[in-house]
Amino acid sequence: MATRTAPFLPAPGPEAPQPPTGAYAELVREVRERGLLRRRPGPYAAQAVVLVTALAAVVTTMLLRPDAWWLVALAPAMAVITTQTSFLGHDIGHRQVARSAVRSRALGLLAGNLLSGLSYSWWVGKHNAHHAHPNDLARDPDVAVGALVWDADQARSRRGAAAWWTRHQAALFVPLLTLEAVNLHVSSVRALLRPGARWRLAELTLLATHLLGYALLLVTTLTWGQALVFLALHKGLQGLYLGASFAPGHKGMPVLVADQARDPLLRQVLTSRDVRGGWWTDAVLGGLNYQIEHHLFPSMPRANLRHAQPVVRDFCARNHIPYAECSAYASYSAGLRHLRRVGSAST
Repeated sequence: MATRTAPFLPAPGPEAPQPPTGAYAELVREVRERGLLRRRPGPYAAQAVVLVTALAAVVTTMLLRPDAWWLVALAPAMAVITTQTSFLGHDIGHRQVARSAVRSRALGLLAGNLLSGLSYSWWVGKHNAHHAHPNDLARDPDVAVGALVWDADQARSRRGAAAWWTRHQAALFVPLLTLEAVNLHVSSVRALLRPGARWRLAELTLLATHLLGYALLLVTTLTWGQALVFLALHKGLQGLYLGASFAPGHKGMPVLVADQARDPLLRQVLTSRDVRGGWWTDAVLGGLNYQIEHHLFPSMPRANLRHAQPVVRDFCARNHIPYAECSAYASYSAGLRHLRRVGSAST
């Protein structure tokens, strides 16, 4: 079976080909021998300098030219900066930047709590659960029942207004993404206020510094009307950007049968989708366009993912494992079609 380049793979049944025993270990060995798991701090340092410089330039401009309506035009730039900073925090959380847990935590608190306004510990716990059980309806928090549902059985259990919402969830998906950035801020605060939150004092202090500093910047440099427009544009576009970057990787991909879910290679490859493109796609999507490679090797530095892709693709072809890859447009279309199909099961 050749590698698949369709937008999504059909749900594989028990009769689907199984990789040979030890296939994942063999792939890891091949990738390691090519040096693709080695740390590459240089690109991350350069990215951090660019992001901090860009953020400083936006803030300085707002401080020097207060109460001007044209400052609202900086909101899209701020959305790009804060989303790219979140990508950096994502990579730090996977220990792509630093091997040490202590160093990763310190960098993560700076990139996550201080610069992005997100709880580093909450996000890492949630995201690690997703990586361990991708598209598992019971254990992957990214496909848990919420504003959207991802499986027909979930949809059939909805009643009343929830059923109506689910039937129309494909049309509501993009508008809902405009609220995602605010949702992440709220979820971060709620997580840190619950008992048992780790590093609560440090996280709350840095998170409060971010949120209060952002509010102070808006109210001291803009009128109330301008501030509200800036806030809506910034957070709305940031949410859209985040959703457009994360959604293509798994939405519309299959839920696995038990035997396949137990295999570490199938569990990651069959539930993930790569997005084709060149260096521009890599930069815009923060390396998340290599979702298969990222899930197989979460600690692999972002700059190495494009080098790992042909290795993984060829390995899958040799072992008759379907490999999903498509354009960005096709990935979004597949995800929306999946939401529509699931929604139609709602009564």
